[in-house]
Amino acid sequence: MQPEPPYHVFPRARKKTLMYLAAIAGMFSSLSANIYFPALGQISREIKVSPPTLSLTVTVYMVVQAVAPSFWGPLSDTKGRRVTFIGTFVVYLVANLGLALSSSFAPLMILRGLQAAGSAATISIGQGLIADIATPSERGSFTGTNQGIRMFGQAIGPVFGGIISQYLGYHAIFWFLFGGGVIALLILVVFLPETLRPIAGNGSICLKGIHRPLYYRFTPSEEHLIEYNLPPKKNFRLSMIFTPFQLLLEKDVFTIIVFGSIVYGIWSMVTSSTTALFQTRFGLSDLQVGLIFLPNGIASMVGSYVTGKHSKHDWAVMECRYREAKGIPPSTVLLKKDLVDFPYGRTRLRSIWWLLPIFIVSTALYGFSLQLNRLAVPLVAQFFISYTANSIFALNSTLVVDLFPRASASATAVNNLVRCLVGAGGVAIVQVVIDAIGAGPTFAMWAGIISLLTPLLFLQWRNGTRWAIERNERNAAKEREKARGDVEKIEVIELST
Repeated sequence: MQPEPPYHVFPRARKKTLMYLAAIAGMFSSLSANIYFPALGQISREIKVSPPTLSLTVTVYMVVQAVAPSFWGPLSDTKGRRVTFIGTFVVYLVANLGLALSSSFAPLMILRGLQAAGSAATISIGQGLIADIATPSERGSFTGTNQGIRMFGQAIGPVFGGIISQYLGYHAIFWFLFGGGVIALLILVVFLPETLRPIAGNGSICLKGIHRPLYYRFTPSEEHLIEYNLPPKKNFRLSMIFTPFQLLLEKDVFTIIVFGSIVYGIWSMVTSSTTALFQTRFGLSDLQVGLIFLPNGIASMVGSYVTGKHSKHDWAVMECRYREAKGIPPSTVLLKKDLVDFPYGRTRLRSIWWLLPIFIVSTALYGFSLQLNRLAVPLVAQFFISYTANSIFALNSTLVVDLFPRASASATAVNNLVRCLVGAGGVAIVQVVIDAIGAGPTFAMWAGIISLLTPLLFLQWRNGTRWAIERNERNAAKEREKARGDVEKIEVIELST
């Protein structure tokens, strides 16, 4: 009997390098969204549109950011991570070139949508790459670190946006993004190999053509173990664009995505309203507006990274309990077939019970803290909101991939879809609500809403494992039925000949 091959043959250091490459690509999504905020006042004055009208460009960006991965995700799950990364960056570069050359509202709104179409899917493709190379025990740490690096764009974007717009004008922002995109695309073309398992296996398959990075031509070939039972390769069909939506019919997926999306919507409203709330109240310049985004950005990085590291500890604790319950000795390697009833939901959500109260209290107090006219107080509240929100995002993203590791990019795409649609809706209405009832009641109301949705987490905690087992049994029954049908077809053909 042949030994079970490793999940992936690359050493951990090389896996982390690939994860870093995916994170650099994914950073352009948050960077492109947030570098724009400090320049909103300048753009509004120069193209002569009101701030509420200009905010439509933010809403359009988020709507396209939600929808675009539904196309790129299935393409990534069928044609490969590398080729899809390259395609998204080509679209991104075209959009930034157009934005750098346009000076009116209509092209700005259209091209911001195209910019989102090129940058947003890098996140779901990166999650797909992590699922390709990382074992479940590594996945939480890799996802958290990946998100932390991506959130570097969240931290530095507004600062760079403020500096560039104040001294060079807002057009220079898009030239900056164009130049950064060219560098990132070259790095991916030269260094990123294909990782999609039906194409690359567990890293042991010899890559050819577009799947082979340029640097392989200058390095000696490596001897790997042979991959057994290579997963079947799927062909891309336009109907696959709708496949991610079907995942929302799964109860465990629905509960965790809906809850995470409301958290994302609240965080998006806090972030997008910062310029209007702070610039007028505290009399800040574009550069100073960029700097006040730092607590939010730094917290998003730290929260993602720390949660990723803590997820590794949570996995170790739950794995130990699982082994004790099943009588599996510590020396036995747990294979995929051994984890069919593993409590993924409880493993990933262990930390959410202390993160969520901090998020709710910080959000409830945030709007009222602005009335104190002390700049530091609302910024501290923003730090805690961002830290806890991004920690919840990291747990949420890891769990979604755990539930659908073989369609990880598509699963991440539907997660992204619901998140960004909720975020876009929140961004579209937040200033209107603030103008109507004030910042304090607005954010206190959202803190109350997320509190009322907490039972969704209890449903996932209590029933998530059972729901996953039932889905796996249904899928196994369908595969057996399909195999039986294939055998019958072969028998008919043999009889006819």
